[in-house]
Amino acid sequence: MTLRFGAKVPGPIMRIGAVEMDFNHVNYFRRAPSTGYERLLYDCMIGDATLFQRADMIEAAWRATTPILDVWKALPPRDFPNYPAGSWGPKEASALLARDGREWRQIETEPSPDHALAESNPIPPTHEEFAQRDLVTT
Repeated sequence: MTLRFGAKVPGPIMRIGAVEMDFNHVNYFRRAPSTGYERLLYDCMIGDATLFQRADMIEAAWRATTPILDVWKALPPRDFPNYPAGSWGPKEASALLARDGREWRQIETEPSPDHALAESNPIPPTHEEFAQRDLVTT
């Protein structure tokens, strides 16, 4: 699992750099997580229906959503601001902010110092190694 966000680059100038927080299940728990399907199949084998919906709940969900789907099918969206995945979004998003005198801030995409280290060492450090590194550098 990776969380990417912007953080201030150290120094007197206000610059934002892209950073990543990585979590690898194996590094913390020393075993790979099971998939959701493994869990569901196991629950089926032992007769545990806790994670499954009853048939009447599925039917109720379809009764609630089918009218919405029917309207969407009958009336295609007008001027829907769609945009390609990975892009900065539709121009309408910028126009929405511009109405209040605001604008999107472009974040620099400099690799973090740890990014170069990660490329040279493909195995992420363990929690203990992170803690030790913090003790050494502070």
